[in-house]
Amino acid sequence: MIKKMNLKYKIYFIIYLCIILILISLINSRECFAADPTLITKLKNAFEKISDYIVKLATPIAAVAVGSGAIMKKFSFGDEEKIRMGRNLIRGSLFSYGFILCTDMILSLINTLVK
Repeated sequence: MIKKMNLKYKIYFIIYLCIILILISLINSRECFAADPTLITKLKNAFEKISDYIVKLATPIAAVAVGSGAIMKKFSFGDEEKIRMGRNLIRGSLFSYGFILCTDMILSLINTLVK
């Protein structure tokens, strides 16, 4: 019984030791190697360009959506369904634009903390 428990604890200890060694090697891998591989650098640059384009396109798209919602509300002529649809369009576009800006802010914060 005691030998089985000792064997169990030894196996747990070995597993924990392996996990700790793997984590330490992952943390220090950035300092051990000279640079990122070329493919990783190209992918990183591509994702940065895509995120920049999304943020640049989000502003005019949100402005067009808000303008369309305002025009829809203005020219509804008392139709409750069109007024409600205009409000939902304005609200949804503003929430979406805010979500895109918050995501960009969080990603830039993470990027500065990593570097």
